[in-house]
Amino acid sequence: MTDRFYPSAFTSWGRIHRKTYPAGHPRYRDEIEPLLSTRNARAMLAVGLGRSYGDSVLNDGGCLINMTALDRIISFDPETGVLRAEAGLSLDAALAMIVPHGWYFATTPGTRYVTLGGAIANDVHGKNHHSAGTFGCSVRRLGLLRSDGLEHDLGPESGDLFAATIAGLGLTGVITWAEVGLVRIPSAFLEVERIPFGNTADFFQLAAEAASTHEHTVAWIDCANGGRSLGRGIFQRGNWLAGVGFSTPPARNRSMPVELPSAALNALSVRAFNTFYFRLQKAGPPVAREHFSTFFYPLDAIANWNRLYGRRGFYQYQCVVPPAAAEQAVPELIKQIARAGAGSFLAVLKTLGERPSPGLLSFPLPGATLALDFPNRGASTVDLLARLDSVVLEAGGRLYPAKDGRMSALMFRAGYAAVLPAFVAQVDPAFSSDFWRRVAA
Repeated sequence: MTDRFYPSAFTSWGRIHRKTYPAGHPRYRDEIEPLLSTRNARAMLAVGLGRSYGDSVLNDGGCLINMTALDRIISFDPETGVLRAEAGLSLDAALAMIVPHGWYFATTPGTRYVTLGGAIANDVHGKNHHSAGTFGCSVRRLGLLRSDGLEHDLGPESGDLFAATIAGLGLTGVITWAEVGLVRIPSAFLEVERIPFGNTADFFQLAAEAASTHEHTVAWIDCANGGRSLGRGIFQRGNWLAGVGFSTPPARNRSMPVELPSAALNALSVRAFNTFYFRLQKAGPPVAREHFSTFFYPLDAIANWNRLYGRRGFYQYQCVVPPAAAEQAVPELIKQIARAGAGSFLAVLKTLGERPSPGLLSFPLPGATLALDFPNRGASTVDLLARLDSVVLEAGGRLYPAKDGRMSALMFRAGYAAVLPAFVAQVDPAFSSDFWRRVAA
């Protein structure tokens, strides 16, 4: 370790692995290259706000480059909606500037506390994938610093290096800046309709109907209750509202101050919560005006909500299965979870569209994606996730690397076989992560 690196505690959002790493904290872009040249042969990895759930942001035995101080806006044109900024800029900070001018990101994930570089490196997607595709679809250009000291100005015309960097999990080098195209919005509010449904067949019908009428669609699904309640949920669909103003997001005033005891999350409490939440949503107004911050980012209202899962942390599991298998595979996944008594508080089901991503390792495929959180109960949780893997594998689906902390190399290769040779050819040999060492072995 040199004097450019300092011990820094870092953990992914799932909080299963907590370690201290040598970390560099560049304040200006010209401070990144000296970090690469003085790393003492350690594998490097650039990180942002740590919202990836698994181990794609961990680098045991290596060094981290913390990019969060590189958060300057380089340029923004309020007439054309083109934003260029350093990679450490958070979506939250960007939204505070662009929304009052009537602009928004074409795609947004479920939290605004991610960096621009992180959104690109994971090629995040949102509730409008069926119409807008992934975040990478709006990336016009980016800067990529490789371990040889060369910085590349890349765009869609740049070939495999650009394609490998979009969704590349930080393995092709350090994204230093990016330019994205924004979309016009008529206000900061959406009209959101909530529709209770009784099973997954109802969900697929609602999703098909809403695809042409609503820009944003998503469903909460009950994975804890079996029998006649299996697969019930609340379908949400929304469109931007005109003429109601551009207020900024409200400040967070709630926080999870401590880790809950692991025993607080058990089959009974999860089942009770799912029942309560379904009834609460069903009894609420079917149509409501909602600020973008509560519609897109409901969990951001509670700082450190991941402490809910206790000291042992949690796994998030997100899969996608293609259309031909989705209506059989999704109910089977829910059955496996209900049988195990391991239902999730946060189970999200949505459909993904046909628009391809420019990223080689981009997760979305046309079909249905299910995302769930599971408290870490050791072997029993890992065994359940392996059973879910079997369902996904048989359906021809794959898992989301940004959410993963345990998928096998076999599962990874099966999901991304068609693009892996092209991706591996662009990986910078000086960059790695716990995830990459596990799945590329």
